[in-house]
Amino acid sequence: MTFDRPGHRAGIQGDGGVRTGPRPDQPRRARVEVEFEEQTMLGALFGQFDTNLVQIENRLGVFISARGNKVLIEGPEDAVARARDVLKGLYQRLNTGHEIDSGALESLIAMSAEPTLEGIITGTPGNAPPIMIRTRRKTIVPRSATQIAYMQALVQNDVIFALGPAGTGKTYLAVAQAVAQLMTGSVQRLILSRPAVEAGERLGFLPGDMKEKVDPYLRPLYDALYDCMPPEQVERRIASGEIEIAPIAFMRGRTLADAFVILDEAQNTTPAQMKMFLTRFGQNSRMVVCGDPKQVDLPGGVAASGLADAVGRLEGVDGIGVVHFSRADVVRHPIVGRIVEAYEGNEA
Repeated sequence: MTFDRPGHRAGIQGDGGVRTGPRPDQPRRARVEVEFEEQTMLGALFGQFDTNLVQIENRLGVFISARGNKVLIEGPEDAVARARDVLKGLYQRLNTGHEIDSGALESLIAMSAEPTLEGIITGTPGNAPPIMIRTRRKTIVPRSATQIAYMQALVQNDVIFALGPAGTGKTYLAVAQAVAQLMTGSVQRLILSRPAVEAGERLGFLPGDMKEKVDPYLRPLYDALYDCMPPEQVERRIASGEIEIAPIAFMRGRTLADAFVILDEAQNTTPAQMKMFLTRFGQNSRMVVCGDPKQVDLPGGVAASGLADAVGRLEGVDGIGVVHFSRADVVRHPIVGRIVEAYEGNEA
């Protein structure tokens, strides 16, 4: 049977239009056919103008052709297996009511190299993935193997350190978990904090009252909240005190009980600030500390950061979880991962 789809090349050809066989030094090649039950979902699965299939081809080095509800994948044996799992994962997402975007596809491609992929994206059709966070606005599933460990740590440990580069979902997933627990009544308050440290700029004295002065530093936390809750609920809960967003200096002298507490950009705390913050922990609370140890904006650089100091002291302590993200876990636009890799490569 010949497999092709409109607008897509008919095959990979060698000299004279004849498909060439592999050389002895080339990896073993394979052909796998995948059949999908719901043909109405294939438009979303393939993407507009087959962009999803083309992205899988380009990233994994395989050839994909389709006709009807069947897809043929050809290429190196390992790459074919990964492409098959990615397509099954995309189909599963659609089957459970989730949309597919380039970020989700890129994450599945990255996760296809992980041994845990099978447990995340396959199973009985129609069943939801086994790990997820449900909020009022969306259901969030992991997009990398490290996010799986992180999402598990968020429900298993009292204090969690999330370390890694930008775009890995450290703060977003913590806020989503906090919102989910606030909605179910597991905690009574949600407290989000950041050090008010400028990232290399000198902004001078900002106009306005205290809230107007510190809000620009805390804007990323507001963005994550609005993505997980309707804006009117966010404003109402902030007004009632159920949600509090404040710089770390406002935490001194308090005991944070019955609360989900998140400290973002923790690499910009001093050791004294970090100790003060961690000792605010109260009964029936959970605390998440997020930061990138390589992006310290303090005058003294990495040596002045309280994040690395705290992790060095507390990693391995019972009840404290530490999750290390890497550039492979970046789930923003794929170019963000390449930017992080370029900068980290130069630093190395």
